[in-house]
Amino acid sequence: MRFGIKRIGFLLGPLFFALVYFLPQLTGLDPSPRAVLGVTLWVATWWITEAMPIPATSLLPIVLLPLTGGTDQATATMAYGNPIVFMYMGGFTIAIAIEKWNLHRRIAMSIISVLGTSSNRIILGVGLATAFLSMWISNAATALMMLPIAIALITEIKDKNFFDQQSMDNFSKGLLLMVAYSASIGGLATIVGSVPNAAFVAIASSMLNQNVTFSDWFLFGIVVTIILMIVLYFYITKIKFKVKQEGRISADFAKTQLRELGPMSIEEKMVAIVFAFIGLLWIFGGFLPFELSDTTISITGAVLLFLIPSSKGGRLLDWIDMKRLSWGLLLLFGGGLSLAAAFESSGLTLWFGDVLANLNQFNYLWILIILTATILFMTEIMSNTAVSNMLMPISVGLAAGIGVEPYGIMAVVALASSCAFMLPISTPPNAAVFSTNELIIEDMVKAGFWMNMVSIVVIVLAVYFLQPVLLNF
Repeated sequence: MRFGIKRIGFLLGPLFFALVYFLPQLTGLDPSPRAVLGVTLWVATWWITEAMPIPATSLLPIVLLPLTGGTDQATATMAYGNPIVFMYMGGFTIAIAIEKWNLHRRIAMSIISVLGTSSNRIILGVGLATAFLSMWISNAATALMMLPIAIALITEIKDKNFFDQQSMDNFSKGLLLMVAYSASIGGLATIVGSVPNAAFVAIASSMLNQNVTFSDWFLFGIVVTIILMIVLYFYITKIKFKVKQEGRISADFAKTQLRELGPMSIEEKMVAIVFAFIGLLWIFGGFLPFELSDTTISITGAVLLFLIPSSKGGRLLDWIDMKRLSWGLLLLFGGGLSLAAAFESSGLTLWFGDVLANLNQFNYLWILIILTATILFMTEIMSNTAVSNMLMPISVGLAAGIGVEPYGIMAVVALASSCAFMLPISTPPNAAVFSTNELIIEDMVKAGFWMNMVSIVVIVLAVYFLQPVLLNF
């Protein structure tokens, strides 16, 4: 069955490209943006169907974009060196050190000793911790912090044979997707939790002369976060990845494992210090008197691990350890960023903006529904930063055109830009959990599609009913 899907996808990718590129009347686009749209459809189809290995498919933009005139070679290739790619590299390097010195097992057993009793409680606890962290730091940094813990939990429970194979697979997939989706959902609650929320504040100030405070947004955003987290928990544990509880994951089991691990080694302590140091910088870096990006923080942690000596000889990390780094994932995210850069350079983003501007012929509720769905699925293949920066100013004009206050339309742009759950390239958290090889792209597409549908409903209802009460000026 899977082989058949791959063969179909192998044919559909170039076919979609050909239809868009060689039939300009379908879109009315100029050659350059038309090429970018066609290449995006080709690459996305091969990603989804895995017609070719996903990392290899991620190299296609380097070939196809310059060849078809979508963008120049420099724009297509420089995206693979984007700072976010290096942030991933640093975060994954820290995760390798955590695993190498067994710190992940100690953290995992500590979590189980507190939560205990059931897989669902573990999934809930990890999800809540992830969402809370994501309110204050970027979703990418949050996912990188929580991923080693999730992997350790999966490994320990798998080793002890608490579940049958199907339940173990469901637990692994459910826990990882809970980390990815909670990291995105948690960021909706605060203006520092995601770039689109910050864009809302910036445009409100520059175009509407309105100061939106932290508490202004929080009263509205936290409601959306809570509702989506409740839906996510029940969807993951009761519907999509239901676990047949054969054994109880007790606190006694975890405490026994902690005793067997013994006291922390010097290496464990040093890795824990580096991990905590980087985590604190991710959380409080914005309060420092100088600018410190997430990428700088992440690479700083990685470099420290190669500098600090080990009592067993060598360093906490040696270069041979980097063979375990998910190089394919870095290519995957680079491919997504390459397409996003081509969207900008070719002017394709302006075309999407013009398409959305035609929404003024519908009534307000239908505009919210169409706009939310369009933005959400745009964000599956474009960065939320690009989408929100492009559409936030347009939303002000759209609101004026249909005679409504702009804050509801702007809130839709902010929220929908952060709710992309279907593809590994959609958000950094999705890409992070996909690197574990516990998930196939079909798992994420199917689970993410229904979370996308739920997000559309929740966002539309929140904006339609709550925004006029909680976020109106």
